[in-house]
Amino acid sequence: MNGGRKKWLEEDRPLSKDNSANLPKGNFKASSPDENIRVFLDEVKKALDQKHRIRMVDVRSPKEFTGEIPAPPEYPTEHAQRGGHIPGAENIPWAQAIKEDGTFKPKEELEAMYNNKGITPEKEVITYCRIGERSSHTWFVLKYLLGYPNVS
Repeated sequence: MNGGRKKWLEEDRPLSKDNSANLPKGNFKASSPDENIRVFLDEVKKALDQKHRIRMVDVRSPKEFTGEIPAPPEYPTEHAQRGGHIPGAENIPWAQAIKEDGTFKPKEELEAMYNNKGITPEKEVITYCRIGERSSHTWFVLKYLLGYPNVS
């Protein structure tokens, strides 16, 4: 859903709290996690000295990036253990990839936004935030909207 809940509401689409729908049982089988899109501490440590090849994108707000606040105000009890950012990371907040209506910006604007910060397709890119929800949004933008081949 390009635009998410905000756009859904703006378009006056139907909402329901009715959970009594009689839906057929599914047969979903979860697969193992895709370890190719995850980055672990040792990989981040190695990336610190390889900025020419690996770029990190901190997708949190500028105040989180600088360490002024440990988490967004709406999460007063769920905050980072320590303020600040990983050295060498670029701060490109996730919300810069969307328009006011919640839909994604055009491809050309997204490319310019990331390229201007040195986040280019030929480099490995590591996206991160506090718990992974915002960085997964940027991961999707880079991987699927812009076609970057190596994003984790």
